[in-house]
Amino acid sequence: MLFEETINGYLFSTDKAKLDIDVIHNYLSNDSYWAKGIPIETLKRSIENSVCFGIYSGSELVGFARVVTDKATFGYLGDVFVLEGHRGKGLSKRLMEFILKHPEMQGFRRWMLLTRDAQELYSKFGFIKFHAPDRCMELWFPDVYTKDDSLKK
Repeated sequence: MLFEETINGYLFSTDKAKLDIDVIHNYLSNDSYWAKGIPIETLKRSIENSVCFGIYSGSELVGFARVVTDKATFGYLGDVFVLEGHRGKGLSKRLMEFILKHPEMQGFRRWMLLTRDAQELYSKFGFIKFHAPDRCMELWFPDVYTKDDSLKK
């Protein structure tokens, strides 16, 4: 479902055809702490299987997020970023508002995200620390994109 809105001169869109994969890959693989070294093929697969949100200044991609979802009960928010030259303009807040009002993102029983440094932003939208951490489990492979494949043998 295509969903778009212009806010303060920036286009917010779910149109995957507009995404600049090179910009996204460059940010995630080089500048993020959570996806450093992500292979471009892995990124492409993640985009293909998620609902993606781009922020554009003209035709230039300046922000991105994606939601992994069944579009009925659950959404995992990930890979959220705004490029440095466009920070401080409230774009991350506008992006969250845009995501949360998307028609296919309504009525979820649970949203999840993981962040090291943006709890203040997400708490403004109702996100809390795990209410029942004793129920939360994970398989975690933090070095999956940076491991030397020759060591796996």
